[in-house]
Amino acid sequence: MKKKIAAAVVLIMCMCMWSLSGCHTVKGVGQDVESLGGAIEDSSGK
Repeated sequence: MKKKIAAAVVLIMCMCMWSLSGCHTVKGVGQDVESLGGAIEDSSGK
């Protein structure tokens, strides 16, 4: 249960950071999505 809560918190934090970062290019969006995926993967313990 704690892992699910931690993953949800990380996901919400990453979504907030991504929306506030205001990337201006397609490349920037790709990098943001990639870092979000890495954060989710790290929080899941894989």
